[in-house]
Amino acid sequence: MISKQSALRGAVAAAILLGSASAPAFAAPVKNIVLVHGAWVDASGWKPVYEILARDGYNVTMVQEPLTSFQNDVTATKRILDLQNGPTILVAHSYGGSIITEVGEHPNVVGLVYVAAHAPDVGENESALGKGKPSFTQKEPGAIKKTADGFLYLDPARFYADFAADLPREQAEFESRSQIPTSADVFTAPMTVAAWKTKPSWGVVAAADKIINPDLERWYYARARSHTTEVEGASHSVYESRPREVAAVIEDAAQHAVP
Repeated sequence: MISKQSALRGAVAAAILLGSASAPAFAAPVKNIVLVHGAWVDASGWKPVYEILARDGYNVTMVQEPLTSFQNDVTATKRILDLQNGPTILVAHSYGGSIITEVGEHPNVVGLVYVAAHAPDVGENESALGKGKPSFTQKEPGAIKKTADGFLYLDPARFYADFAADLPREQAEFESRSQIPTSADVFTAPMTVAAWKTKPSWGVVAAADKIINPDLERWYYARARSHTTEVEGASHSVYESRPREVAAVIEDAAQHAVP
């Protein structure tokens, strides 16, 4: 004979099974974060954001792009995405936005975060779009210099004022001397994919950005229908100078992107 308690347990189990067949299970927050840096700098600039996210329990990996060509940088990012063990938020700063726009259809990616970053459409490139809404640096002759073999770098004497005005001057000086010259073709490579059309996106506008016009950032994120946060007084180095605000946006994406 079946006891009343056993019968009740069976009824509850049946109800749960019926409910699971008609309604999706609650999606757990995404735990994997991949961070992509921009031109001239390397992944070490993500350290303040990394420390916050790691402390909060996220599995964080940074991509070290070679900056030797757009395709090489895309390949380097795909390599890291392939190593993730599940749903991933893909984050980029600056030129890195073009990389995640191109590679963001990777099956592990469930959300995109653009941090003072470009977000071109298919057939577009960030150089041409930047000319439509030029930045402070673009208007200043000699700010961006070229090596004999066609790689670009930012004049070290201007790095603090143009790239990192809200960082300690000593830190900006070090970064100006540790730049990675970047192939000029990365800025003119047209997109073949626009992942923000199929994946949810979040955007951070650096309101005092001199490298990318903040109005261009706003336009990108409005077009992509991104969840947008504006950080007042932030330079292009917003990911370093304002890591708490940037990490909060990334965590919001991780909480709300559906695997």
